Amino acid sequence: MKHYFISLFNYDKYANELIADAIHATGQPEKPAQLMAHLLAAQQVWFNRCVGLQPAMVELWPALGGKTGKFFNQITDNHNAWLSYLNKLDEIDFENAISYKNTRGDSFADPLSAILAHVINHGTHHRAQIGQQLKFAGVEKLPVTDYIFYLRQVKN
Repeated sequence: MKHYFISLFNYDKYANELIADAIHATGQPEKPAQLMAHLLAAQQVWFNRCVGLQPAMVELWPALGGKTGKFFNQITDNHNAWLSYLNKLDEIDFENAISYKNTRGDSFADPLSAILAHVINHGTHHRAQIGQQLKFAGVEKLPVTDYIFYLRQVKN
């Protein structure tokens, strides 16, 4: 399971970089940039929950002020943190319950594997929204961010 999630987080970094490039190349339209900022902030929140840190003082829908260039560093930082964490886990750890509170203060406990799947799916969901918003902004050709396409690229 560890190798599977490492592959997914490597894909997530790849897809996030492609989408961040597209946002940057389009003149940084507001809605796509806001969605990307949210995706990256949520990754930090979930990471802190998984490693048992206090809730991050991260705004889930941060105001950007045109600073989308920071996406690239944040993508790398998030990815490095997740991979460092994943590489320290044993297979049994993926079924351990992670206890946390949501942003409303409600308590939950979910298996780590479910949380990791959620983080990846959350990113895919918002990248699709970003793609739609980029199309609305006039982008004719979006980058291919499909997981299977990524796997083919890695294989070659």
